[in-house]
Amino acid sequence: MNHLEQLFDVAVIGGGPAGLSAGVALARALRSVVVIDAGGQRNLRAEGVHGFLTREGMSPQQFLAAGRAELEGYGGTAVTGIVKSAAHECGNFVLALDDGSTCTARRLLITSGSEDELPDLPGLRERWGRDVLYCPYCHGWEIRNQKVGVLAASSHAVLQALTFRQWSHDVTLLLNGEVTLSPGDREQLDARSVKVVEGRVRGLVVQDDKLSAVTLDDGSAVPLEVLVVNPAIVSRANMLQVLGLEPDDLEEGPGTRLHTDDSGLTTCPGVWAAGNVTDVSAQVMTAAAAGLKAAAAINADLVLEDTLLAVEAAGAPAH
Repeated sequence: MNHLEQLFDVAVIGGGPAGLSAGVALARALRSVVVIDAGGQRNLRAEGVHGFLTREGMSPQQFLAAGRAELEGYGGTAVTGIVKSAAHECGNFVLALDDGSTCTARRLLITSGSEDELPDLPGLRERWGRDVLYCPYCHGWEIRNQKVGVLAASSHAVLQALTFRQWSHDVTLLLNGEVTLSPGDREQLDARSVKVVEGRVRGLVVQDDKLSAVTLDDGSAVPLEVLVVNPAIVSRANMLQVLGLEPDDLEEGPGTRLHTDDSGLTTCPGVWAAGNVTDVSAQVMTAAAAGLKAAAAINADLVLEDTLLAVEAAGAPAH
């Protein structure tokens, strides 16, 4: 059982880039902070971190381990566990963990991330993060000049195909029975030499642990080395329902996110959010930056409360 009897200034739910960045910043501000991490970060299947200056290609596991070491080096606490629920009691937040322990904090930061709900294709999840992917800025360089297929789930697939065309001359848009192209769509795809394939995709062909093709419902196969999908990205925030926080549907596609203001403050006073739980497109670097920004806002809020308490104590009559 975790020993978390003290009252923390801040509890952070989620130990990915946003949570660890916030935890380090708060610890450096001499705040007592605990970061509770359930594991399962969505980029753990990737070979390396990309788009993060000076950390290019570092494995996600090494990145997280280095972040936890920095947190603990500044006096922060890192705990492995799942937060099952959160409640607001006597001005503080009480978190119930899966091992039966509880944690109490004055402020709460949600950096629990999101989950990718992938298309229902046999073998697809096993290839996820390797040669089945969706973010060109995470993987574009690594898959450059390969045979790329874009599996349509909505009209957004046209833009996906045109975007991946930047990294490869061999891009195929697989309509999958989900999209009807307009004349304008056809004109753009033709102009960029993006091939279009009708029919539904039924499966993946893997040879020597590498994607080699996808099969269609008519029995034919389309040679590919990379398959781009568009998953529904759903925020991990179920533990916050008792606080009245419900994720909003995404405007740009399937999925959900927690709504916040520019500082990361949610609609529940005392609760902030950062990273993929509120910005589904955030990469490692932008998630870490959002965690830092939220940490500064939380510390500023605590400074005001500490000052108010000090003023009240100074004005109290002596006994």
